[in-house]
This record gives sequence, C-alpha cells and structure tokens, in this order.
Amino acid sequence: QNKVQLKGCDLLTLKNFTGEEIKYMLWLSADLKFRIKQKGEYLPFIARKSLGMIFEKKIPEQIVYRTGKSTAKFTLCGGFVCLTTTKKKNHFLLGHVLSSMTDAVLARVYKQSDLDTLAKEASIPIINGLSDLYHPIQILADYLTLQEHYSSLKGLTLSWIGDGNNILHSIMMSAAKFGMHLQAATPKGYEPDPSVTKLAEQYAKENGTKLLLTNDPLEAAHGGNVLITDTWISMGQEEEKKKRLQAFQGYQVTMKTAKVAASDWTFLHCLPRKPEEVDDEVFYSPRSLVFPEAENRKWTIMAVMVSLLTDYSPQLQKPKF
Repeated sequence: QNKVQLKGCDLLTLKNFTGEEIKYMLWLSADLKFRIKQKGEYLPFIARKSLGMIFEKKIPEQIVYRTGKSTAKFTLCGGFVCLTTTKKKNHFLLGHVLSSMTDAVLARVYKQSDLDTLAKEASIPIINGLSDLYHPIQILADYLTLQEHYSSLKGLTLSWIGDGNNILHSIMMSAAKFGMHLQAATPKGYEPDPSVTKLAEQYAKENGTKLLLTNDPLEAAHGGNVLITDTWISMGQEEEKKKRLQAFQGYQVTMKTAKVAASDWTFLHCLPRKPEEVDDEVFYSPRSLVFPEAENRKWTIMAVMVSLLTDYSPQLQKPKF
C-alpha cells in the first residue's frame, strides 16, 4: 500500500485531490473512529498543536452545533482550539498573523476567492469549513457514512434533489473519482455553477460514470441508491425565502420520491433539516442515515486535521472503496 502524503496541504476543495487522496482521508477517518470509539485509545497525534477558527458569517446556534461538535475532537488528540469572528476581510493580514499563532486554520467564509487568498498568504494548512462554492468536509462525512452502510462506494448512484449549492458542488468534484454516478435535480435558475459542471462532466468522462443534471426531482431519484438534499435557504439567503420556497415546490423528498429509487435506497441530509425539504416519514425512517452522518462529521474533520498536520499511517485495514 503506497502511503499518501498530505502533511502541509490545504483543504480548499476536493477538486484539488485525487481519488486516492480522498480515499486516504476516509481510511484515516475509519481508523480513528475504530481506535478511539471502539477501542478507547488515547491518540495524542496533535499534542500541543493549535487550530484557529474563522467565522466570517454570523454564528447562529446551528453553527455552534455543527462546527463545534466536529472540531471538539481536535482536543481529544491533544490539540486546542481558538475561535475568532471577522467582518473585515483582510485575508492578507489574517494569513500572516494566524500562521505565526496557530498550526492550522478552519474558516467558514462567504467567498471561495477569499479562502484562496487566505491560503495563498498563510504558511500553515487552511481548511475550508464552508464557502459559497464548496463544502468539502461535509462530503467526507457523507462518504464515510455510505462506506459504512454499503461497504463500497463504487457503482453507487447519488440522487441530489435540491439547490445547486456548495454541497452539490463538492459532490460533483469527487463522486466520479470513486466510480459513483450522480443524478441531480435543481429548480430552474438554481442549477450548479457552470464552471463546476464543466469540470464534473470531465471527471465523469475520465472515470466512466454517469452525470445527469435535470429540473425533474423524480428523474434524478430514479434508480438512485442515495437520496440527498440540503437546506433550501442557506445563511445569507433569508431575504430570498419566499421566492425560494415557491421555486422549490415539488422538491420535498417523500416516500413517493423513494418509490422510484433503488430497492436499497438510503437518505442523507447534513442538518439542520426543515420539513419542507424532507417529510418525517423519510427523515425518521430506518433508511435515513442522517444521525450516523452527523456523528461522522467529527471523525472526518479529525482525520483531515491529523492528515494535514502529521505523518500518521492508519492501522486499520484499508476499506474496499
């Protein structure tokens, strides 16, 4: 098994990583979950390391809920976390200052370009906690959840039903690298970014996978192994709420949606969920993997930090992706 070396890298988008490198992060996630959760080991891989966290957006309860629980595991490996918020976007100064004070930075920002600038000016690993264009750490948690459930990712068909947002973009930048097919339905006017689509088409061609983009939710769900949706109204889009709710009529994931999916269908949602996005029957069904998915955020973000800051090699046997 050839060792993948990610120490010192940034995680800005999965576009920058090969399939083997993403698989390595998932393998490391499974390894840490097994050693810490199942075996009860204490693994101070990042002792005396510090993580800076930047929130350019306001910090509502859901951010504390989502990001706080994910980064809490950083301390379990011996590190410590410092938190800051910023409204003034001077990423040149931030990059230099934080490089002298912390060992890595996780940032949730509005613009991907600001994150790119931060990474360019910093001399430490920068992790994309969320931007307008990508949300890579969420997709790693999704893939680990599917790996655990299906034992292999290759050949799965992912059915996205919702907004053409940062999570869909991250799936588009990575699914084909695992041999997964993607069928995505978005309302007219809410399609994924054209530059992301162009690259996703290239990945699908290179890996022999199917990429379907449609405005019909049932067409996207047809034969899908995994039904996936997300919030229709992200932070910063509150003023668009009425318009978006009208545009997304018919996009709620229900058992009617599941009827056209594959017989082994499952459901993912990165939370917090609203009833108009998915009804209770699907959300709380035995097919719903949302709670394992939520837990796996902490194992995958922990693996990202360990992989970017250390030379650790997983001890657990490599999964069959």
